[in-house]
Amino acid sequence: MWGARMKTILVPTEHGAAMASALDTALLLAKKFDSCIEGFPLRPAVADLVAMDPDSGLTMVAVKENDAEMVRHAEDLFRAFMASHQVPERTGEAKAALSCTWLREAPSGHDFVGSYGRVFDVIVLARPGDEWQSPSMVTLESALFESGRPVLIAPPASPHSLGTNILVAWNCSTEQARTMADAMPLLRLAERITILTVEGATVAGPNGEQMAHSLKMNGIAAEPITLKPSKRGAGDTILAKADELGCDLIVKGAYTQSRLRQMIFGGTTRYILANAKLPVLMAH
Repeated sequence: MWGARMKTILVPTEHGAAMASALDTALLLAKKFDSCIEGFPLRPAVADLVAMDPDSGLTMVAVKENDAEMVRHAEDLFRAFMASHQVPERTGEAKAALSCTWLREAPSGHDFVGSYGRVFDVIVLARPGDEWQSPSMVTLESALFESGRPVLIAPPASPHSLGTNILVAWNCSTEQARTMADAMPLLRLAERITILTVEGATVAGPNGEQMAHSLKMNGIAAEPITLKPSKRGAGDTILAKADELGCDLIVKGAYTQSRLRQMIFGGTTRYILANAKLPVLMAH
């Protein structure tokens, strides 16, 4: 059954400090399901690298050389990480097991992940920076809105565990329901699940107790709780409770409010993206 296990993991790879946590997070996930981790070089579209002078052939040469160097650095980083953790490269139709592979011919541009990610069970990304027009945010939004697949967002520092103690940020929404369906492989393996509803941060729909009952019917135990929001809002309440409970994963539907509203006024998704110190599984 599709999504019964997270066997295929996509990791857009670029040279930078944030990639260490993204790769560590992907490996923690892959070890749970004997997955294949596929990397590809993530870098700006060639046309975005410089404002090219149409009369200068040298400019295009320099741009292409820079692009090729970024591709090499990304591949070297990915392969070195996998080698250091004894993750073998997948070859042919070998029996399903923990493995890795590299997509060399990926096009440039931060939106490729949105289309290519559709054939993977999950996409793992580093947490985006504070700039909402940054390339990392373009990558995340492409993954969330274009792939149709869940996105596991790694924290700034590499996590030590993943999915043993899960906090579900339940807000009764369609987006949260989709995320729950995508998270089922992890929920089935979890030792503890808390379904947290924050008062005033929900839409019309089934409550946390009803979600807990649905999970129980699937053989999954979960504890529903409801809290009042802190002065900083629902996002702060969710992260504080996750920290208090020692959770190592948050399951959160993304952008129940519109992206524009969240950028202007703030919102739970935006707050969690900016402040989470543990992995967050999101879908839209």
